[in-house]
Parts: sequence; structure tokens; C-alpha cells
Amino acid sequence: MWGHKKDPDKTAETAETPQPLKDAVREARIEAAERSGVVVDLRDSDVARLELLNDALNPLFDEVPNDVDLFDRGVSKGDIPRLWIDVVAHVEMGRDKRQYRFVQDTRYGRAVLAESYEVPAMADAIKRYVARRLVEREHALADDAGRNVAQAVMYYGRRQRWRAVGMFVLGLFAGIAGLIALAMLTRP
Repeated sequence: MWGHKKDPDKTAETAETPQPLKDAVREARIEAAERSGVVVDLRDSDVARLELLNDALNPLFDEVPNDVDLFDRGVSKGDIPRLWIDVVAHVEMGRDKRQYRFVQDTRYGRAVLAESYEVPAMADAIKRYVARRLVEREHALADDAGRNVAQAVMYYGRRQRWRAVGMFVLGLFAGIAGLIALAMLTRP
């Protein structure tokens, strides 16, 4: 077709000549497919391990009072699966995919709070973290209440000062008006 004639001698030659680049690309594609399958399997196993830890934390979070909305627990299934405890703390799997890493995002970067291969040890570390967060919340609320009282005292103190200044100015004007009236009455 199109004026090209197949030469039987050349067809035999190309079939026998090795094509190393094509073979290498084919092998690389096979390896990439196998790796992506392994990555998906690893991610699924990470999610499964994190869900086991999440289930182990259910009794702990059942004890947290309902009016406390600090914690938003859940497993995210992104590129790096994570079990979120709150907005700044989460559990992820370590490099060997068997170790749990409990990390907290801070102003200065990530801080590793705990690492363990066992679910009970990690649950205990999370329990201590939750307890610390609850105590911090209580202190913040107590400071707010104390600050509100102090602000009210300052507000009423300022108000009384301004009231005293206002009364002085009113008395000053009344005195001046009285002197002017007296001067007008005593005029010859």
C-alpha cells in the first residue's frame, strides 16, 4: 500500500535484531504497574491500621463531654492516610508502615508526640494528649472569666471617674453662672 513494498529479507532482519530501548521501556512499564499496585495495597493497609486505632479510641472519646468541641476525629484517605485527633494533631504510619506516629503541627514545624508499634501504647499517648487539651481548655475558660471580671471593674472605675469629672465641670459652670448673675444684680 502507498507504494511501499515489504522486502522479506528486511522483515526477517528486523524481527531478529534486538531493540533494547523498547524492551527496557516495556519492562519499566510493567514495574511501574506492579509498584502502583503495591502502593495502593500499602495505602489500604495503612488505612486499615488507622481504623483499628480509631476503633480503639472510641471509649476514650465517649468520655469527652458533649459541650467540648475541640476534637474532630476521623481517618482521611489521601496520599498519606491520617487519623485526625483535632485540628493540629494526627496519627500517621511511619516509614516501615507498621509504626504509628502521633504528630502535632506547631508554629515551628511538626513535633512527634509519640511513636509505637502497638495500638494500646498509642491509645495511651492520645489519652494523655486529650487530657492535656481538656485542662488547657479549662484554664482558658477560667482566664476568660477572670479577664471579664477585671474588664468590668476597669469599665465601672473609668465610668465613676468620668462621672466625678463631669460633676466638677458642672459645679464650675454653675459657680461661674452664679457669679455672673450676682454681678448683674449688684450693678448700680
